[in-house]
Amino acid sequence: MRWWPFALLAALAAVNAGAPAVLAVCALTAAWMLQPWWRRGGFVAGLIALNAVLVLLTPWFGLFTPVSYVNAFRQLDWPWQPVAVAGCAAVAGTAQSSGVDHPLIWAAVVAGNVVPMCGFSWFVRRAARHEEEREAALAEARDANHRLAASLAENAALHERLLAQATDAAVRDERRRMAREIHDTLAQGLTGIISQLRAAAHADDDPHRRRRHVEAATALAGESLTEARRSVHALRPEPLRTARLAEALDGVASRWSALHGIPVRFTTTGTPLPIPPDAEDALLRVAQEALTNVAKHARATRAGVTLSFLDAEVALDIRDDGRGFPATGDGAGAAASGGGSGAASGGGSGGGSGAAGAGGFAGGFGVTAMRQRIEALSGTLQIESDARDGTGVSARVPLRTIDDGRPA
Repeated sequence: MRWWPFALLAALAAVNAGAPAVLAVCALTAAWMLQPWWRRGGFVAGLIALNAVLVLLTPWFGLFTPVSYVNAFRQLDWPWQPVAVAGCAAVAGTAQSSGVDHPLIWAAVVAGNVVPMCGFSWFVRRAARHEEEREAALAEARDANHRLAASLAENAALHERLLAQATDAAVRDERRRMAREIHDTLAQGLTGIISQLRAAAHADDDPHRRRRHVEAATALAGESLTEARRSVHALRPEPLRTARLAEALDGVASRWSALHGIPVRFTTTGTPLPIPPDAEDALLRVAQEALTNVAKHARATRAGVTLSFLDAEVALDIRDDGRGFPATGDGAGAAASGGGSGAASGGGSGGGSGAAGAGGFAGGFGVTAMRQRIEALSGTLQIESDARDGTGVSARVPLRTIDDGRPA
C-alpha cells in the first residue's frame, strides 16, 4: 500500500514517455511523495496541485486522482478534509471533460464529482464521530465497571462488618432479654416462694395458716414455671395473653395484694386507647418489678397503681407509703421528679410515682431492667423516694401513630 502510488505514476509516465514536460512533472511528483515531513495539509495540497498540472498536460493522469483522494481522507481532519476532497474531485472532473469545450458541461462534470465525494466525506466524518463517541462510551463504561467492582468489594467488606455487628448486637439483645425475663419471672417467683416458705416455717402453731403459705408457694412455683417457659419462647406474659393492659394490671395488683396482705388500689384515668403490644409488655413488667420491691423492702401498709392515658403517651405510676430512701443521685437509684399518681393515698393523679424501697433500687438489676424496657420504646422512667414518704415509680411510653394521625 505504500508503494502503489509510485507504481501507478510510473505506468502513466510510461504511457506518456514521449512528452518531456510530463516526465519532469512525474519526477517532481515522485520526489514530493518521498518527503514524509510534508505530510498532512501541505503535502496533500501540493499533491493535488501536481496532479492538476499532470491532468492539464494529458487527461490520462485523471487515473492518478485516487492517490490524491486516499491521502486527503487519510491525512486531513474536518473541516479541511472536504476542501481537499473537493479539489481532488475538480481535478478528476477536469480530466473527464477534457474533450469538451463548453464551460457549462465542464462545470456539470466537475459538480458531478465534487458533490458526491464531499457527501461521502461528510458520511465518513459522521461515521468517525460515531466511532469516537462509541469508544468514549466504552471507555466510560470500563471506568464505571472498575468503580463498580471497587464499590462492590467495599460493600461486601462493609456488609460483612455490619453482619458481624448485627450478630453481636442480636446476641447482646437476646442476653439482655433473657436477663430481664429471668429477673422478672424466675427471680420474682423464687423470692415470693422463699417468703411464703419462711412464713410457713414460722406458723407451726397454726396449721391452717401454714397450709395457706405452702399453697401460695406452690402456686407461685407453678406460675414461675409457666412464665419461664413463655420467656424461653419469647411469648407474651401470661396476664396479657387474654386481657388488655388495664385488666392485666388489675389482676396482678389483686394477686399481689392477696399474696402479701398489703392493700393495693388500681386506678385508670383518661380515655383508654389501644397500646402497642411491646409497650403493654414493658409496662406490665415494670408494675411487677415495682410491686415485688414493695414486698421485699418497703414495709408498706398500702400501695397504689395508676394507669393514665394522656394525649400522646401512656403513663404507669406505682407508689407505696413504706420506708423510702434518701435521694443520693442516680447511683443510688433516685431519679428526677416526674408526674405520676398518688396511688398510695387512694389513687388519682398527683405528684411523683413509684413503688419500692431502698434495697430494690440502690444498684439492683431491677431498675436497670425496667429502664432498658422503657427506653427501648423511647419512653422515660423516673423514680422518687423519701425516707419518710415512701417511693414512687413513673414509666411513660409514647403512643405510636398510624397514617391518619390517630393513636395506634
